[in-house]
Amino acid sequence: MNKYLNSFFTSLVISGILILATLGSSCGVYRFNDASIPDSIKTVKINFFENKSPYINPQLSPKLTDKFRQKVLAQTRLTQTNNDNADWEISATITQYSFITSAIAGRQTATNRLSVGIQVTLYDRKTEETRRVEVTRSWEFQGTQTIQEAESNLGDELVRTLSDEIFNKVFSNW
Repeated sequence: MNKYLNSFFTSLVISGILILATLGSSCGVYRFNDASIPDSIKTVKINFFENKSPYINPQLSPKLTDKFRQKVLAQTRLTQTNNDNADWEISATITQYSFITSAIAGRQTATNRLSVGIQVTLYDRKTEETRRVEVTRSWEFQGTQTIQEAESNLGDELVRTLSDEIFNKVFSNW
């Protein structure tokens, strides 16, 4: 009986390993390394993200540009360049940066919302095609915080989240 039991458990373990190996190899779908980048695309130029919103946070544009550049360098095979002949050229414009009251309690502001909107343009020099996409995101913060306190508290999360969303839009099949 022990012989059959050992054989059964050995088969079970081998089956489990094969299943995990199969699932593990299919998980590549979720990785962004070289995602949706044609083999012919080798270089990318990422322009400084302009801030044309009515209210300007002077730190957002440089931080977001830098974070996005770092993400592209770390998670794709593309070489970044400042040359005007890069295979892809990515530009972005911050078009919205606004605050509104989102909830009132007892005649006082309970929460506020910061909303950011960005227009992203990818120009493909190889195909001479331009693709555009918008990224919008909102964050809630306590009504007792000033705008400056909210910006300070949300700063890193805001830049990281926006950079991730821009990256996902640019390097996925959109």
